[in-house]
Amino acid sequence: MRSITMEKDYTKWYAMNDRDLMKVIGNFIRDSRLDLEMTQSQLSKYAGINRSTLSQVENGVGGTLFTFIRLLRALEKLPLFEHFLSGQPESADRESVRQRARQETGDDDL
Repeated sequence: MRSITMEKDYTKWYAMNDRDLMKVIGNFIRDSRLDLEMTQSQLSKYAGINRSTLSQVENGVGGTLFTFIRLLRALEKLPLFEHFLSGQPESADRESVRQRARQETGDDDL
């Protein structure tokens, strides 16, 4: 069984570009599917998406939030959204978020 873990050092997540994050998500979906011993065809049918869409997601080159939700539902991974229901955002320091946004955009008004 594959071990799927998320790093606790959140700075690594912010250092990643969007393409790398998509690859992490794709690997998570692929590993979850393989842990269940499902083929792409089986998962895509169960999730109600095209197999080619699943392939794109797993390769980190495509997908929508809607697709991601359908895949998580089919893989029984919806509890990953628990933070959205807690009412409390992950302990993000507002000033550090603003500072990072200023650095990335060059907008001092943020």
